[in-house]
Amino acid sequence: MSLRRLAALAASLLVAGASADNSTYLNPILPGFHPDPSCILVPEWDNTYFCATSSFLVFPGLPIHASRDLQQWKLASNALSRPEQLPDLAIAARSTSGIWAPTMRFHAGVFYLVTTLVFDDLPKTTPAHWDNFVMTSTDPYNSSAWSDPVHFKFHGYDTSPFWDDDGRSYITGSHTFQIRPGIDQAEINLQTGQTGNYTTLWAGTGGMAPEGPHIYKKDGWYYLLIAEGGTGKDHMVTMARSRSVNGPYEGYELNPVLTNANTSEYFQAIGHADIFQDTLGQWWSCALAVRTGPEFLNYPIGRETILTPVTWEEGSWPVFQPVTGTMSGWAFSAISSIEEGEGGLVDADDHITFPPGSRIPPHLVHWRIPRAEKYIVSPPDHPNTLQLVPSVLNLTAYDGRYAGPEGQTFLSRRQTHTLFTYQVDIEYEFNQEEQEVGVTAFLDQAHHFDLSVVNLALTTDSYETETLVPHLRFRGISRYALANLTHIVALPPHWQDQPLTFQIRAENDTHYGFRVAPAADHQGDEYTTMGFASGVDLSWGFTGTLLGVYATTNGRAGGFGAYVGNWTYLGEKQQIAAAAVPEEGG
Repeated sequence: MSLRRLAALAASLLVAGASADNSTYLNPILPGFHPDPSCILVPEWDNTYFCATSSFLVFPGLPIHASRDLQQWKLASNALSRPEQLPDLAIAARSTSGIWAPTMRFHAGVFYLVTTLVFDDLPKTTPAHWDNFVMTSTDPYNSSAWSDPVHFKFHGYDTSPFWDDDGRSYITGSHTFQIRPGIDQAEINLQTGQTGNYTTLWAGTGGMAPEGPHIYKKDGWYYLLIAEGGTGKDHMVTMARSRSVNGPYEGYELNPVLTNANTSEYFQAIGHADIFQDTLGQWWSCALAVRTGPEFLNYPIGRETILTPVTWEEGSWPVFQPVTGTMSGWAFSAISSIEEGEGGLVDADDHITFPPGSRIPPHLVHWRIPRAEKYIVSPPDHPNTLQLVPSVLNLTAYDGRYAGPEGQTFLSRRQTHTLFTYQVDIEYEFNQEEQEVGVTAFLDQAHHFDLSVVNLALTTDSYETETLVPHLRFRGISRYALANLTHIVALPPHWQDQPLTFQIRAENDTHYGFRVAPAADHQGDEYTTMGFASGVDLSWGFTGTLLGVYATTNGRAGGFGAYVGNWTYLGEKQQIAAAAVPEEGG
């Protein structure tokens, strides 16, 4: 057994023996598309923990979750909620663009978020590829309280602030590793964005893409925590330390301090960590993880946030407990709910009826900045529905990467459970060919599976007529998908002129089923299965699967009526370990 594994085992035993009231809890703590976490404890705010995560192209973005017990996490606010904060998010191309890896900190009564808007379609050699900025707030439970960005120059990403005891503030970030890998740092005025000259602190241990840096000062040492290996199979957490904030930094001889690389664990890609203390002074780490197993093939939920205990003795290096689905950690405080905040619990179910006077809930997201006029809550002629004004572009848009400033009519929520049922009622009023409204399991513009009602010419056994009738259409796009993923049938006559219930259901941890029935009968046996999608076909990149609705004219001018009601999401199971393989004959 390696020295690092022995140290981790010793830390686990220390945690286990520290108290008879040790906690047993389950990972992930922020399920679904919640990667690159940064978490803090703020005693001044009623001993509340706050976590920020990446949002890439979704809007509202930069979700902030809050907890007082490290067990129940509530959506407090979205730091990015106004289009004018980052208008260029509307035109960012590629799903790997958008908001990367925020760092959340609290200093002198102010909450800080430091992060990067990335334009991943641009050459990495151009400074325009990276737009680094600072946002502040004095009320983390109010989205509108987050400031407009203060931008600063840095040729890289994953920027993180640090305040030293002498009052100086620093920004630490990941230099573009394709040009020169390394962690750079400069003094910064966080109010103006003015920086000093950057110097390189450490290049890591030799793993790909040293990134995600955070600095902590403890026992006279400056500790530098980073990620290496890329956000995949080789992801890991490494550390270095120095007696001076400016270095030189010496790497820990037992690096990496946290990883599940080269193991058979179900939780893989552990990395991009942050460290914080609880109300009793015990140490914890949050990090991203992927539920996939060592095969790294099926992970449609995407990168999620996990929690693991840390033992950090005076003057020594922190020791992290290895990450699994069921964890034993430091004793939690008593379960305590949070009344403040704009959203619900991160893993809550949905039943949204869009009543008059209501707003779209803050956990529902768009792909890029939406056109507000495309979403009308409870219009007078269709109360208790959400009217979708169709976009010209469909979910693939131009090339699976770009959608231009006009955007796409699309509203969704994160998949937060392995097994779930998502369904909505849809009314439609077609008047032209290829008008379409439906549901989707959407990873990005190049990876999505859709079930819709669409207006098409009626086809007989021998020829296509000029008569337009509603059809059911299931189709998908993925870089991995097999051919023949389109299935089209004319809507049965007795289903026409009435609302339809569309359903996406996780049949197991590897496949989604797409079904439809008349809304009046969806509790009965009349559901029609239109197709299945493989989770592997929705496993790619930096994001996670979104479940939602869309409306489009598929490139044609004009509009039509599309109305969504009874939006329902029911989480049924979290898989936190690899499924057992039955023995032969068992």
